Amino acid sequence: MLRRFGLFLAVAASLLAFVALPTPSAQAAEVLLSQGKSATASSTEAVFSARGAVDGDPGTRWSSSFADPQWIQIDLGASSQITRVALNWEAAYAKAFRIEVSTDAQRWTTVHETTTGTGGTQSLAVAGTGRYVRMYGTQRATAYGYSLWEFQVYGTAGTGDTSRLLSYGRPGAASSSQSDQNCWECTPARAFDRDPASRWATSSTTGWTDPGWISVDLGATAQIDKVVLQWDPAYAKSFQIQVSSNGSDWTPIYSTTSGTGFKQSLAVSGTGRHVRMYGTERGTPYGYSLWEFQVYGTGGAPIPAPPLPSDPADPPRLVWSDEFDGTAGTRPDASKWRADPGTGPNNELEYYTDHRNAALDGAGHLVMEARKEATAGTSCPRDPLSGSTTCQYTSARMNTGATFQFTYGRVEARIKVPEGNGLWPAFWMMGADFLTGRPWPYNGEVDIMEVLGKDVKTAYSTVHAPAYNGGGGIGAPYRLPGDADFSDDFHTWTADWNSRGITYRLDGRTVFTLDKEQVEQTRGPWIFDHPHYMILNLAVGGDWPGPTDASTPFPAKMLVDYVRVYQ
Repeated sequence: MLRRFGLFLAVAASLLAFVALPTPSAQAAEVLLSQGKSATASSTEAVFSARGAVDGDPGTRWSSSFADPQWIQIDLGASSQITRVALNWEAAYAKAFRIEVSTDAQRWTTVHETTTGTGGTQSLAVAGTGRYVRMYGTQRATAYGYSLWEFQVYGTAGTGDTSRLLSYGRPGAASSSQSDQNCWECTPARAFDRDPASRWATSSTTGWTDPGWISVDLGATAQIDKVVLQWDPAYAKSFQIQVSSNGSDWTPIYSTTSGTGFKQSLAVSGTGRHVRMYGTERGTPYGYSLWEFQVYGTGGAPIPAPPLPSDPADPPRLVWSDEFDGTAGTRPDASKWRADPGTGPNNELEYYTDHRNAALDGAGHLVMEARKEATAGTSCPRDPLSGSTTCQYTSARMNTGATFQFTYGRVEARIKVPEGNGLWPAFWMMGADFLTGRPWPYNGEVDIMEVLGKDVKTAYSTVHAPAYNGGGGIGAPYRLPGDADFSDDFHTWTADWNSRGITYRLDGRTVFTLDKEQVEQTRGPWIFDHPHYMILNLAVGGDWPGPTDASTPFPAKMLVDYVRVYQ
């Protein structure tokens, strides 16, 4: 605190100079684009968040953690011509940094770079186009982090002629719609909600025929330049994309007789208020069905879609952890974990207790214990050993659903699994909308670690969604070097999850990678860009691991050294 107060006094004069910074005559037409816009950063020190650098108040600031690299970025809200960037550094300035611009906050173009930054007030003439502007610091000038009183971006504001999503939330119509036990309320609106787990489908009683169509009213005349279709397996082999000014008279702007299904991004050119997918030949005996029908262009009357979640910082920082330190016998921390008592799915044989089977061991571990003990008044599938349908085993299951939900990050746990027929330890995540009523698999499931006690040489990582789930989930088995057993020691399972996909690692070694774009183009919609929560459990029996037998050791223990989330 003393250091910061001294720095505040030291930069007072430069703050005044910054406020009075003259604008060259050549920049007379410039507009300050960044003030009050959304800003994010790789990290934040104490209360000095990114917004402090874009609020127009020279007495507030952003500060980063004390490490390289760090960044702060501004979303200008629309693509703009960038002509100048003004930086007013606190004493913790960048010796080496880049100014970068981007259209999507993923692919960046450098418009200024230096390795001899001077700190103080810098007015940098640049030339670039983008919606996002970033200061990316690669070398600090002090032992502290990076800190900016103001980060100002000047240029020419977007004129509204930048292509954007026009169809979100707009009213739709269709030749027919399905609403039954297989596709409940699969109305046209489901294709325009930017929810990849809801869909439109033609009626199962009248719509499994040709032609079939779905259209959207953009609210005003628009220039259309792209259409994105995410098909259900019931796709169109032959179809047109059509535009209309009145919803009655249609003009084709795209046509194919060799539709591929899955995700199709179509470059088109046309003008109209209404846009229609007009299917003339189905690719299957079923009807037509789209998870998403997105129309891009300019004009129209677009409804702003909710902002997409931000990717984790690079490198990510620790935001949540449980190291399981505490006295032996202590129950899991209720501020982090809640027990999930009851019977299990998948024809499992255990009854999960209210943390009676989960406790710290006093050596920095959580012990999740499966026991051979009956629970009166419960009902499970028939146990092959006892022949009873009363649950013959107890175990532990707990989650962070009520305490910690998050989107994207590095999710990591160090675990030692038990060996034995019928045992099924797991560390996984569920889409948080499961807790508010969305059924599995529409909420999404990300399995980070599963091991079957009957084969402790093999581990599995898998994702489940409406288009790929259960035995059809997308995943991969993998083994340890030297074919060792997972039950012999602790191992660290990691999932690096971001807007581009998920990379699974075992003890730091990449074992499986899921690319979002590839999944969408080959398997179906990617539904994992929303909040999830973590789950730890030790199941007994079930469809996949099979039953226990006389050789299964009880009590069986799953040990967890830590669980950490970085963003």
